[in-house]
Amino acid sequence: MIAMTTSNISFLRTAIAGLALAMALGPAAAADAPPLRTAAVQFREVAQTYSAEGVVEAVKQATVAAQISGRVVEVNFDVGDRVKKGQVIVRIDPAEVNQAYAASQAQIAQAEATLRNAKAQFERTQRLVEQKFMSAAAMDKAQADYQAARAQLAVAEAGRGQAAATRSYATVVAPYSGVVSARHVELGEMATPGKPLMTGFDPGELRVTASLPQQQLDAVRRLASASVEFPALNMRTQASKLSILPAADAQTHTTQVRLDLPPGLEGLYPGMFARAHFAVGRVKKLLIPAAAVARRSEVAGAYVVSESGAISYRQLRLGEAAEAGEVEVLAGVLPGEKVALDPVAALAALKRGGK
Repeated sequence: MIAMTTSNISFLRTAIAGLALAMALGPAAAADAPPLRTAAVQFREVAQTYSAEGVVEAVKQATVAAQISGRVVEVNFDVGDRVKKGQVIVRIDPAEVNQAYAASQAQIAQAEATLRNAKAQFERTQRLVEQKFMSAAAMDKAQADYQAARAQLAVAEAGRGQAAATRSYATVVAPYSGVVSARHVELGEMATPGKPLMTGFDPGELRVTASLPQQQLDAVRRLASASVEFPALNMRTQASKLSILPAADAQTHTTQVRLDLPPGLEGLYPGMFARAHFAVGRVKKLLIPAAAVARRSEVAGAYVVSESGAISYRQLRLGEAAEAGEVEVLAGVLPGEKVALDPVAALAALKRGGK
């Protein structure tokens, strides 16, 4: 036999008291747990949709390019920066265009001097002809020289205007407010006409472009309703406008459809993957709330609550997302059964004893 010491007896008493307390508090804790909120699995008539993959693009997107030659002396923005309309984004060394502008100014001064001389000669010849000291031919020549001098001044002034416009190209400004998506130039590089400098887009005006097969176009035209899903953001929104382009791809025989997005959507940018859902009719589907779906890695399921309160986990085969935060169930539950709206609470209740 093992001798029972005073310390062993004390430990045994403490353990027995703890076990009794746990047995006494267990049912009370279960009773204190709030009842599970459930929703019935039911058939409902929802929109029948045709889904097509698409891509987010900006309505306003442009690449600003250089219009003159020169060294880049200032780059004020980088990728991700927000730019307001009219802000200077790049400056090019204006030395060459300034010289061209100064040359145009000198040509104007020369043309003005020539015009003054031609005008004085014309007026002098006109008086002499009136006094019969010069022939009509001299008058014609003086008048022609005067008109040519006026035309030469007009040419010089036009050249100055062109030189002034060219000089303004040294300062590259944002054509509209937006976000810089790409920078193609570095400080100190040589800019040439046509060289891309920066690419930007307006995040306030976005759309999704998707391709539809020709057999779906009639149904889409009749209903003209569509929603757009962004899987990366777990977000879905209704398209504000739907436009079917009047052209088809000769190889795939598909037609592009543009879906304008409502303003104010956060996290979107051009190039993102999207899925367009076009309403092409009405159909009955077996639905459960999307909140009731419990996902374990790649497996989807739900906690089914029986009339007696017993809880069981069922694997589900899901279909498309439906309206009002619901999802289609292809297999796993039956109409009339109830699923827990809070999978975490249902799992905790299941571990406590199934009720």
